[in-house]
Amino acid sequence: MDYYYKTADSDWYRQRLTGVMFYVIAAFAILLLRLFYLQVVEGEEYRRLSENNCIRLQSLDSPRGLIFDRNGKLLVNNRPSFDLSIVVKDAGVIDDTVMKISRYTGVPVGELKEKIKSKKRRSSYKPILLKRDIGRNSLAAIEVHKFDLPGVLVEIKPIRHYIFKGSASHLLGYLSEINSRELKSGKYSGCRSGDFIGKFGVEKIYEEPMRGRRGGRQVEVNATGQVVSVLKRVDAEPGNNLILTIDSDLQQKAEQMTQSLTSAVVAMEPGTGDILAMASSPSFDQNAFVEGLSHKLWDSLRNDPRRPMTNKVIQGEYPPGSIYKIVAAIAALEEGIIDEEFKTNCSGFYEYGDRVFRCWQKKGHGNVNIVKALAESCDVFFYQVGLKLGVDTLAEYAEKCGLGTRTGVSLEHEEEGLVPTSQWKKRRLGVPWQGGETLSIAIGQGYNLVTPLQMLVLTSAVANGGRRPVPLILKSIVTAEGVVLYTKESRSLGKLPASEKTMGILKRGLWEAVNKTSGTAWRSVHNKSIQISGKTGTSQVVGRKGDDDPSEEENRAEYLKPHAWFTAYAPSSNPEIAVSVIVEHGEHGGSAAGPIAKALIEKYFENRVAGEKTPVAISSNKTGI
Repeated sequence: MDYYYKTADSDWYRQRLTGVMFYVIAAFAILLLRLFYLQVVEGEEYRRLSENNCIRLQSLDSPRGLIFDRNGKLLVNNRPSFDLSIVVKDAGVIDDTVMKISRYTGVPVGELKEKIKSKKRRSSYKPILLKRDIGRNSLAAIEVHKFDLPGVLVEIKPIRHYIFKGSASHLLGYLSEINSRELKSGKYSGCRSGDFIGKFGVEKIYEEPMRGRRGGRQVEVNATGQVVSVLKRVDAEPGNNLILTIDSDLQQKAEQMTQSLTSAVVAMEPGTGDILAMASSPSFDQNAFVEGLSHKLWDSLRNDPRRPMTNKVIQGEYPPGSIYKIVAAIAALEEGIIDEEFKTNCSGFYEYGDRVFRCWQKKGHGNVNIVKALAESCDVFFYQVGLKLGVDTLAEYAEKCGLGTRTGVSLEHEEEGLVPTSQWKKRRLGVPWQGGETLSIAIGQGYNLVTPLQMLVLTSAVANGGRRPVPLILKSIVTAEGVVLYTKESRSLGKLPASEKTMGILKRGLWEAVNKTSGTAWRSVHNKSIQISGKTGTSQVVGRKGDDDPSEEENRAEYLKPHAWFTAYAPSSNPEIAVSVIVEHGEHGGSAAGPIAKALIEKYFENRVAGEKTPVAISSNKTGI
């Protein structure tokens, strides 16, 4: 009996032990399976998550190349921008963190939440930019409370800075944030959303050499996203520096002279084609585009009737006025229509058919030859020359002088202008050319359209003996270490269709225009120390009937008054600088545009005499922002 009970107890304990062992083995099996799943099946994912929690990669933006003028004066550099970001995964209670950010920086809560919401598909471990360039006061507030702001980062990045506000804005251009279309285009390798690229002017044309190469660093962060240590770093490579052909002193002088005008001023070395100044007024502040352009400011720039966003030097198309008489003179002399001895009488008007075409000089110029006609800008002389040549011959010479075609300057959106012909009118308007229209064409009115840069190239060609230079804006490209990668080479668009004799006659006429008391520019441009040659011009905004008195134009509304032209070079015997100026609605070239060109020429020689044109050392952007 006792044996029976002992056996029964032994079986019961054995069963209980077996059951316990089964559960223990099952538990270990489940644990092993779970470990296998976590470490093998999901191992890579959890490894990634673990590394994101403690080790992260941060991008380092490259400093953009600097821009200097021809004498080494810094025009564009980079300054530090304090950019406020947040890592959502580290931010704790996001609403509380956002409220604190708003309190310390003054950025509205709604704006901050909208930024976060717009990036909701972004990885929670990647920083979301909340506010660019928060300023030093906000930076100080964030740094003081950084332990109370989990997941909040302030990154120091280089941002473009245009040193002389609004100066050379149409030439230099500006930067703005890259858009989705540009990212997809494939033209901006290495760029990502949020990067700034050149959108206009030199900044856009030379985007690639100035961009540099992005760097990065591997950092260890704590639970709140604060950097504990830097594990590895690859420095960003700075972009290359540009040395432009412009002279900053001349540029600022041109802008000072035209700050209250709607105008275009451009200066060039006639022998090389180097652009010394390019000013289009009104201008705009490029820094506004980098710092964040408001809709209100953009609308004001876009809707301003004076077109501040248009580079009038290459995009403004105007009738050339009496400057076109240079072309007409070349055509007449080369075609043998006239010679230096040919004279005609100007009584103040010219009758053609049933119309009377007046000269600007109401009392007339008396007996006029080609030199006097250029110097005193006699309309009657060129009315007759134009009729003898005909519109198509005039057009042929205009095209050979570079009108109606782009100059080849390295800037976008250059306009061609217009050289009208009889076929052009028939094709465009469906009516034949009228003889009276040729009279207007011969003095630079009618359908003629040119840009100020085209007029400068023509003037430079007269100055240098006939070669039409390609306008150059880039002198060289230099690395941050000072290695020269590119140096400019002067190029030619061809020669003027004029013999040496014709060129001599032209030069005498332009010299007398400034240096003889009867010349149209004598009062406003003549300088006793510097021999200046030039040509005045007035271009009509609205058509004038042939028998209208030109003096009645002064009674017109401001926006209907003619534009004022002046183009010049100096010194007359060995030209070093050429200048073209147009003042919209300035009326008279001699009085409105002439003094601007004169001031620029005087500034050029003043600087040269003072020794201020000696190049200085170009600073490096290798380590600085």
